[in-house]
Amino acid sequence: TGKGIERIPTTIANVQLGVEIEGKNANQIQQEVAQRSASLVELLRSRNVQRLQTTGVQLRPNYNYNNNLRELTGYSAINLVSFELPIDRVGSLLDDSVKVGATRIDSVTLTAEETAIVSAQQQALIKASQDAQQQAQTVLKALNLSPQEIITININGANIPTPLTKEIMTDRVASMAVSSPTPIVAGEQEISAFVTLQIRY
Repeated sequence: TGKGIERIPTTIANVQLGVEIEGKNANQIQQEVAQRSASLVELLRSRNVQRLQTTGVQLRPNYNYNNNLRELTGYSAINLVSFELPIDRVGSLLDDSVKVGATRIDSVTLTAEETAIVSAQQQALIKASQDAQQQAQTVLKALNLSPQEIITININGANIPTPLTKEIMTDRVASMAVSSPTPIVAGEQEISAFVTLQIRY
């Protein structure tokens, strides 16, 4: 069984962020969330982000529990969106999103482009095949045997790489708008493949 590994740079960021507000009046905070969310979506569309979509809309009551008694203390309204864009544009867009009303940034997930992933999977399979052949040749040579033919080929596949997730804590959001641009540093994704050869000798 041979293993092949291919590493490719991440170039795309998938971001999830949104607006969350708490207050006493459900209608009031829902309207405020709607206004801020509209401004946020307008900004994102103006920056030509890809795959923009709403991922969550919520209005829920908040309770305080004391001596087995439940007391309504207010409401929380949430509107979340997700989108994709090149990594080099993420930092400044996060800062601008906070300026127009975003109050939470849930995650920034970094990944390579789909075409790059497909190409890397193919390269990983090639490396895995070569590795399996080299292993067989080494063992057979040590035993004074010669490979005759490959009987079966079992491709265990090239895995779909796990995206790299950069968590940004919500309590940092307030300071992001006044500090220097938020740095988002691209990394690499590792794609591995396994190929098993059954060889007659």
